[in-house]
Amino acid sequence: MKYLKINIEENADAEKLKELLFQVKGVDSIEIIDDENPESELKKAFNKTKEQFKKGDYETVVNDIFDILTKNNSKK
Repeated sequence: MKYLKINIEENADAEKLKELLFQVKGVDSIEIIDDENPESELKKAFNKTKEQFKKGDYETVVNDIFDILTKNNSKK
């Protein structure tokens, strides 16, 4: 799977942009991630974790979650 990362301005209408992108052929899913919201990062990590567990990649799962938790604590 390939991903496209788009950075938007704080005042941009993310939902309208999401609606527009869903009209493009080949767009499978869209997730709005707020860097100021650690729950978004954790949600992303847990979704990735499902795939890693299926592959038996347990070490990477632990490292990814640990990185997110320590990164968010350093912002405070």
